[in-house]
Amino acid sequence: MTILDRLTRRQLLAHGGALALGAPAGLLGAAGSAQAQTLLDNVRVLCGFPAGGTTDAVSRRVADKLRGSYGRTTLVENKPGAGGRFGVEELRRATPDGSTLLLTPAAMITLYPHIYRSLTYKPQDVTPVCTGAQVQFAFAVGPRVPESVRTLKDYLAWAKANPGDASYATPGAGSPPHFVAALLEKESGINLNHVPYRGSAPGVQDLLGGQIGAMSSPVGDYLVHRKSGRVRILATSGAQRSRYTPDVPTYAEAGFPALTMNEWYGFFMPAKVPADVVQRAATAIKAAISAPETIEAFAQFGMEAMANTPAELAKAVHDEHIAWAAVVKRVGFTPED
Repeated sequence: MTILDRLTRRQLLAHGGALALGAPAGLLGAAGSAQAQTLLDNVRVLCGFPAGGTTDAVSRRVADKLRGSYGRTTLVENKPGAGGRFGVEELRRATPDGSTLLLTPAAMITLYPHIYRSLTYKPQDVTPVCTGAQVQFAFAVGPRVPESVRTLKDYLAWAKANPGDASYATPGAGSPPHFVAALLEKESGINLNHVPYRGSAPGVQDLLGGQIGAMSSPVGDYLVHRKSGRVRILATSGAQRSRYTPDVPTYAEAGFPALTMNEWYGFFMPAKVPADVVQRAATAIKAAISAPETIEAFAQFGMEAMANTPAELAKAVHDEHIAWAAVVKRVGFTPED
C-alpha cells in the first residue's frame, strides 16, 4: 500500500461509507418524525471560502435540505480567508449545542496541522459528523504545451526537454493538489516549477491563456474547458478512473501508484457536542445529499456525493492526519507561519 493509498480510500469506502440511497420508506418516515420533534431554531452552516465557489455551492445545497429536517431556519455563513482556516476557527469558538456546522475539505483538518506552525486549532477541536462529497485531482495542460503532448509520459518528456516551460499551477502552496504534483516530481525525478495561485480560478484562467503550461487541481475545474478542447487532462488521482473523465488514465495507470488520492468534504461541529445531536445531524445530512437534485448539483463540480457515520469519519480524520505527516516529509515541504 502506498503512502497516499492510506488517504480516503480505506477509511471512507472500505467501511461502507459510500452513499446508501435505498433506505426503506418506513425507516425514513420514522426518522423524519423523530427529527421534527427536535428541530433547532437557527442553524448556521459555516463555509471557509467565498460565496460562489465550490465549497460555498455545496454548503448552500445541503443547508437548504436541512431546513425542516434539522433546523427550522438554516443559513450559510461565509468566513473566507487563510485557505479555509477561518471557517474552522469560527467553528471552534461556537457553542457546542448542534446549531453550528462547518463544511470543509479534509485538508483543513488533516493536513494543515502539519504545514502551519501557528495554526490555532487541532483535529480534536472539532467533532466529525458526516462526509458530504469526494473529488479526484487531475493534471491538465493548456495551449502553452504542444498539441502532441497527449499523455503524462509525453508531458514529462517535454518538461525534461523544455525546463524553462515546465511550470505547473496549483490552488495554493501546501494544498493537496500541490502535494500530488510534488510527489509526481519526486517519483519521476523531473524538476517542475511550482507556481501557487490564490485558488483554482486564477490558475485555470492562466492555464487557458497560455501564461502557464500545466495545472494540478480538482478534476471539476477543467470539465467545461475540456469539452471545448481548451485543456487536455492527462491523469486523475483516484483508485479508479473518474466517472467524469472515463477515457483519462489514473496516475497509477500512468506508472505512478503513489499518487492515488481523493479528497473528501466533511461536516463538523465544535468539540463536546452531545452524541445524540451529532447523530441527528448525520442522519439529516445523509438524507440531504441523497436527494437526486443534490447529487446532480455536485456533479456539476466534478464531485460525487457520499456519506459515512460519525465514527467512520473520526477514524478517517485520525488516520489521514498521521498519513499526511509522512507525505509532507516525503515531499520536503517546509511548514509556514
